[in-house]
Amino acid sequence: MAGRFAPRPTRTTVRGGDAGVPGAVPRQERVGAPRVRTWVPDGPLDLGLVLGPLRRGPGDPTFRALPDGSVWRTSRTPTGPGTLRVTRYGGEVRGEAWGPGGEWLLEQLPELLGAADDPSVFVPRHRLVAAARHRRPGLRLTRSGLVLESLIPSILEQKVTTDEAYRAWRLLVRQFGEPAPGPVPGRMCVMPSARTWALIPSWEWHRAGVDNKRASTILRAVRVAARLEEAVRMSPRAARERLEVVPGVGPWTSAETVQRSHGAADEVTTGDLHLPGIVGWALAGDRDADDAVMLSLLEPYAGQRHRAARLILLSGSSPARRAPKMPRVDIGRW
Repeated sequence: MAGRFAPRPTRTTVRGGDAGVPGAVPRQERVGAPRVRTWVPDGPLDLGLVLGPLRRGPGDPTFRALPDGSVWRTSRTPTGPGTLRVTRYGGEVRGEAWGPGGEWLLEQLPELLGAADDPSVFVPRHRLVAAARHRRPGLRLTRSGLVLESLIPSILEQKVTTDEAYRAWRLLVRQFGEPAPGPVPGRMCVMPSARTWALIPSWEWHRAGVDNKRASTILRAVRVAARLEEAVRMSPRAARERLEVVPGVGPWTSAETVQRSHGAADEVTTGDLHLPGIVGWALAGDRDADDAVMLSLLEPYAGQRHRAARLILLSGSSPARRAPKMPRVDIGRW
């Protein structure tokens, strides 16, 4: 029966990258004369699980998952802004792209959908992990090939609730980004260029609820944007070292970035408020686990620790809350 009925997403599974993309419906041609590429994956593929980590909240203006089974996302590529629509029909994936960056997005389509990832090397060592893998056979690790589009929202998520970070990302992208090319659904935007990020006035950061520490970190990062984008050609470990040269970018932020930009299967997130307790609870019944305990529990998955952590999140297993949620503080009202 496993996998016959898709489990309803929870806060934990959403963090694991479950975008909840429904099954595809019969193909309908769309207007706009897009560039098109088809690709046949070599195994099971779940668009929601693969692309879900790239969505920053349900109102992300750069990401849409529609009832027809399609996933839309926008990117600022090395060749310019672009929009990508991805659908799956049977065993074939169809990508449609618009804008100056459309060709680049189609070239990267297989890697974006996990072609460079090899889930077959993963060996579950715990019953819960094995069950999660069995229920989610289409999980692959995306490789976006873009650093800044994952780094900036990760910086916004530092030391605040996810709701606050998602709101800041949504407001800043809508106000300072540009309209997405193509016949996009709703109000989709392309994230601002590095120069535009650098020119955002201090009061606009404040209105979006972004404190000076996080805003300053983003400003330092965009000033060396070209050097950071070069990191996509490095190994995940070397890329993290380059990212952490930027003051304000630490192990948590660099891991969250390379997991998406590189498809890094072993770069587990440390310094997180909740993840050690979730992993500790799932694997050892220890809700008070810290980073050291989490890493020791994930040691059997060396080389695949990030995949193991994602499967644990997707299992939905987490300790019951013992304290109220962290209060949301809107500094834009101050």
